[in-house]
Amino acid sequence: MGNGTSTERRLRNPGSFERLHRRCKDVFPQQLEGVKLIINKHLSNHFQAAHTIHLSSMSPHYHFKAMYSGDQQADSDESFPQALGEVDSTGSLNAQCVALLANRIRAKAAFQTQQERFQTWQFDTEYRGDSFTATITLGNPDIISESASHWVGTLNIGRGGAHASYYHQANDQVQVGVGFEASTQTQDTTFSFGYQLDIPKANMVFRGSLDSNWVVGGLLEKRLAPLPLTLTLGAFIDHLRNKLQYGFTVTVC
Repeated sequence: MGNGTSTERRLRNPGSFERLHRRCKDVFPQQLEGVKLIINKHLSNHFQAAHTIHLSSMSPHYHFKAMYSGDQQADSDESFPQALGEVDSTGSLNAQCVALLANRIRAKAAFQTQQERFQTWQFDTEYRGDSFTATITLGNPDIISESASHWVGTLNIGRGGAHASYYHQANDQVQVGVGFEASTQTQDTTFSFGYQLDIPKANMVFRGSLDSNWVVGGLLEKRLAPLPLTLTLGAFIDHLRNKLQYGFTVTVC
């Protein structure tokens, strides 16, 4: 084996998880409704501000965003610490702060409020290796008002296989569930994800699901007040078998 220079290419660090997901989301078009005016202003090398006025038929909004970046540099040419805050005309606030603890370790804290009430806290610790990124995330909704979110985790293991599920109620409107099922008889393993959205003002409940067999389903329940009727519309699409199943139900109660 000679002493020539190796031509093997070295893997680079992929960056943060947030940036990787954003690259995919940037490909998709964003829905536009109404008229939007955005004004960006660079106040200095460290401060930036943005004003957004959105006029629409649903709900006009004004957003103010402020960003700060410090003098501490990292290998990725990013500046730390970083702070970002955004407030709208209703008083709701989104804020996050990112600090560089060491050359390879970053810590981020983020929280969200809905008017005067705290909605979500989230803490992330990220380690960047030479060719990989590892992240640990801790989330605790509504930690200030001591209204803890509800969650249930289950695991069953037997001769027939294994079944695990996780249910989480984020708030009064959003509920999610994740399921895993493995059968030793059919040698089949299935992952499934489901969610439920409650819209009390519209008397509607929507449930959606997606599993590893590429079966996508949705169910919409609408209470036809003041009549004692509930209309349910449902549809499921099996992409692998190219099969569509749909129907509706009328309930008198």
